[in-house]
Amino acid sequence: MREKIYFNDSKGIKLCGVFSDPAGDISRPVIILCHGFTTSKESFTTIKLEERLNKENIATFRFDFFGHGESEGDFPEITISEGVDDILRSIDYLKALGYSKIGLFGSSFGGGCSIMAASKTDDLYLLALKSPVSNYYERDLAVLGQDELEKWKKEGCRFHINAKGTKFKMNYTFFEDYANNDGYEEAKKISIPVFIIHGNKDEAVPVEQSVKISKIFPNCRLEIIDGADHRYSGEGQFDRMIELVSGFIIKNS
Repeated sequence: MREKIYFNDSKGIKLCGVFSDPAGDISRPVIILCHGFTTSKESFTTIKLEERLNKENIATFRFDFFGHGESEGDFPEITISEGVDDILRSIDYLKALGYSKIGLFGSSFGGGCSIMAASKTDDLYLLALKSPVSNYYERDLAVLGQDELEKWKKEGCRFHINAKGTKFKMNYTFFEDYANNDGYEEAKKISIPVFIIHGNKDEAVPVEQSVKISKIFPNCRLEIIDGADHRYSGEGQFDRMIELVSGFIIKNS
């Protein structure tokens, strides 16, 4: 059974997701799949994970963050805190359906939001992360540089260009929200099994972040893919990433 559903964030903004449960058994696990920045629930990663997990009768729920895909919201107003709220509301939605064994997967921006969300709930049984942003200030300082951050503050907005060359406006409120979302601090509160996969040639999120946070989580396995960039575009790298992530989920389910 696969169906498109709608649910609201805490401010009443309508979000869109796709729920897929091949077994139709609420006693079985369900995994929330969180996409990266400027992508959607239709990302290649979330689709492939849905297919792989559904083969094992593990249900999935992939949704669009605020301002992304089919969800409502003005994209420039997105923040990490908004993403965290979206995840927590998706957990509430699944609990209302009767599911009690809920797992969480997050990619990049979705990974950072997933870390924060996992620290705020006792309703998860595992956490899987693909190239997560553990600390956005540290990441932006390394990737953008101090001058660009000062320019962002002065102008009140900046433009992010994604892998497809599409330009997205980002308000400075995104930066101001960093102070409330330090993954390194929140990782200390997460005792469930955690899996992180990251490429050591990642140009968007320094692999050092995952190395650092993996040592903070009480129960974590880190897998570094040699030569992989942020999209795992090298030969065989994407398939290996999917198998390692799904393998962790299947083993712990």
